[in-house]
Amino acid sequence: MNYKVIIMYDKEYEGYVIDVPELNGCMSQGKTIDKALKNVKDAIEGWIFVEKKYKRLEINKI
Repeated sequence: MNYKVIIMYDKEYEGYVIDVPELNGCMSQGKTIDKALKNVKDAIEGWIFVEKKYKRLEINKI
């Protein structure tokens, strides 16, 4: 499944921060856009795993 992401450059971090609005609290970062996108894919997988584990997410919705 695909998710809309918001990519922002953070001057203080000197890298990119990515938020996944559909998945409450799911975000990641990286010094390059490519690294940030790779990291957010891992974050999405982790978010879904935890939500399913604690039965806060119906398996059919993802």
